[in-house]
Order: sequence, then C-alpha cells, then structure tokens
Amino acid sequence: MPEHKNSSVVSAPGKVLLAGGYIVLDRDYSGLVFGLSARINVVSQPIQPTQGVHLTEIVVESPQFDDDSWVYGYTPVEGHGGVKVTQLDPGTKPFKPNHFVETTLNYVLSYIVSLPAKQTLSSIHPAKFTILADNDYYSTTATTSPSTPQRRFRHLGQTISKANKTGLGSSAALVTSLTGCLLSHYLPRSLFDLSTPSGRRTLHNLSQAAHCAAQGKIGSGFDVASAVYGSCVYRRFSPSLLSALPPPGTRGFGRAVVETVNSPDWDQEISKEETDLAEGLKIRMVDVTGGTATVSMVKLVNAWREGNKAEADGLFAELEGEVKVLAGALKVGDEQAIKRAMGEVRRLMKRMGVESGAEIEPDSQTKMLDELEGLEGVVGSVVPGAGGYDAAALVIRDDEGTVGRVERFLGEYSQREGVKARLLDVLGEVEGARLESWDGGRWQEL
Repeated sequence: MPEHKNSSVVSAPGKVLLAGGYIVLDRDYSGLVFGLSARINVVSQPIQPTQGVHLTEIVVESPQFDDDSWVYGYTPVEGHGGVKVTQLDPGTKPFKPNHFVETTLNYVLSYIVSLPAKQTLSSIHPAKFTILADNDYYSTTATTSPSTPQRRFRHLGQTISKANKTGLGSSAALVTSLTGCLLSHYLPRSLFDLSTPSGRRTLHNLSQAAHCAAQGKIGSGFDVASAVYGSCVYRRFSPSLLSALPPPGTRGFGRAVVETVNSPDWDQEISKEETDLAEGLKIRMVDVTGGTATVSMVKLVNAWREGNKAEADGLFAELEGEVKVLAGALKVGDEQAIKRAMGEVRRLMKRMGVESGAEIEPDSQTKMLDELEGLEGVVGSVVPGAGGYDAAALVIRDDEGTVGRVERFLGEYSQREGVKARLLDVLGEVEGARLESWDGGRWQEL
C-alpha cells in the first residue's frame, strides 16, 4: 500500500449469515456467511508532539457520533504483561468508555511489544486512529432531498450508545479493522503484511481474541472470520483456545497473547471455495429499524436444546444440510434451488423460534418476507443470523426493474403497516479485510 506520512488505512466488511444461525455456535455444525460491501475503515496518523514534549497517548475518534473521541495512555506491565492502556479524562466533556476500542488496544499493543522480534514500548509512538463506518451500519430517521449529495460517512447526530444498528456486524468489523490498522501502523511489513496468508491468520486470531474479550464471552467467531476472510462456509474454533488467557494488565498477559495468537492449534475451518454468488444475482438487505438482543435469544435456544436434545439435534442436522445446499445453489445461480433452500432455512428457523420462545422470525418479519417473495425478481429471503429484527436478507435478480419493485413495495408496506422498512445500499461481496490506498481527502468527508 502506498504510504503517506506513516499513515495506514484498513477496512473490514460487515456480514450476513444466510444459513447456520445458532448451529454455528457448535463445532459440529457450520454456517454460510457472506461479506458485505458496507465497511468499517480505520485511518491511522502519527501525532507530532510539540518540541520538547514527550507523549504516551493514543487517540481514537469516531467523528460520525457526538461522543467522538477517546484518549488513552499506555504503560508497560512487568513480568511479560505487555501493555496496559488507560482512558484519560478529557476534562472538557463527560467521561464515556468504549469497551471494544479499549480491549482491542490492550490486546494488540500487548501482542506487538511481546513479539520475539524484540519490539519494545518505544515502538509504540503517539498516534490517532479515526473510525469511519459506511452509513448502512446504522438505521436513520433522517430525510434528505434527492438533490442533496449523500456523504459516504454521514454524521448521525447522536452518541454511539443511542444509535440503532442494522445488525450487519459492526463490532466484529470494528475490532478487525482497528486490529489490522494498529498492526500495519506499528509493525514493519516483515512482521505483519495483511496481503499474505500469514498476515490474515494473525489478524484473524488476534481479532477473535480481542472481540471475545470485549463481548465477555467466547462466541462462534463467524462474524470476525467474515470480517477477515470475506464470504465463506465457516466452522468455529475450539473455545478452549481462548479460555485460559489472563486479563490485560496482569503478569504474563503479553506473552500469553503472542503464544495464543501464534499457536498452531487453531482449528477453525474457513472454506472460500464453496462460496460465491453467480452473475445476475445480488444479496440485498432490508432494514426494519430495530435491532436484536442476541444474547437473550441464544440463552432461550440453548435452554430449549438442553431440554429437547433429540428434537434439537434433528433440527440442527437439517439446517446443516441446507448450509451446503444453499452455498452450492448460490454459486451456480440455480434460482429454484436457492428458493427452496432459503425457504427451508426459514421454516426450520421459525420452528426453532416457536419451540424455544425466541423471536427468531417474528410474525411481522414473516409477513413482510412472504410478500417480498411474491415480487418478480425476488428469488428468496431469510431473517439472517440470530434472527429477530435485524436487517433481513434478500437474494434478487441484478436488474433495475427488480430493485424498483422492491423499493416501491417497501415504501407502500411501511405506510400500510406503520413501520420503517427500506432497502439498504449494501451488497453482498466476497472480499474480506484489506489495506486501502491513501487519499487524504477521501478519508475526510465529514
């Protein structure tokens, strides 16, 4: 990547889990996940201190939100503990932590200074990291004139905590792009190169560790895998890989992170060969302005599975079969096979929701998707991932007529049902995390 004053830009895509919701948490099963064209970008720039002033600060800003900046100090931890970052009180506005950013900094900086290549704290110099998210990650109630130019990175006019997400995997894309940007900014290319298999492996393993720590649980990791590798059929890693890591700021943490990230024992399966989208088809997302409490729904499904093992195992096995069928049908463009497979995924997920008490495909989503599937050019639909009220996924023909019919229907449906449903601009795509070319103006649209 061309460099500009030691600056780096790394982006990671969102995701849509078309098939494999809930079963992907179990290593016996897999999921079909597609990357999305909506990306979270992180731009790094060095901070030039005033002559004679020594800084040990890292600034992370997200100018699309009102609480847009977090300042961290960083100090070494004895006993191979790596680095501990501490948020500094800006004094000029309320002190608001960002757990995902802070956890990622702790993990990545500790990894960098604990590498066998004798990296030290002196290699961590003051820098600013700017987070820019494509608009489709967040629902909006704002209206603009058709003649008003659409900014790629719209200011949302509120704090992060109040923003309604569309469910495209923003936390995984954030952690992955920030991890990649930190590694690219502070390490020489001989130690980290995102364009190589070893670089992507390091990014994947370190992002999984940081993301699980920030979430407070060891999830399936399909969202991080898609953020790194793009579209794939994914089988999760063994949770035991991350279960013994000590907390940041303690003795041995830095060494443990390096040993874990560089371990040959990572056993996830990521198959990109099975995933592609045939020419003439597109994956599109429909935002219904909601968002889902995934953790509570997972608890309901787990409780149902524990009490109904035979029934649950049978349903899980049926869903696993549809993962393979749908992946193959999308790759060759067999519309009838796609329609049948997506219909089976919907049926099985709806049944799981009814049996467990989790709103995996709420009745309102069922009504909207059934009507959408009646439109010419709409091949299939699904409430992806954990389900609920996150953005729904459509597979449609790639032509203006189909897009127009879908947009007109959603406008009429919104008025009739008193909801806000809209077709997002985001498209399915196969590429994962990548280095972006430097163009100062491109990253200063706000």
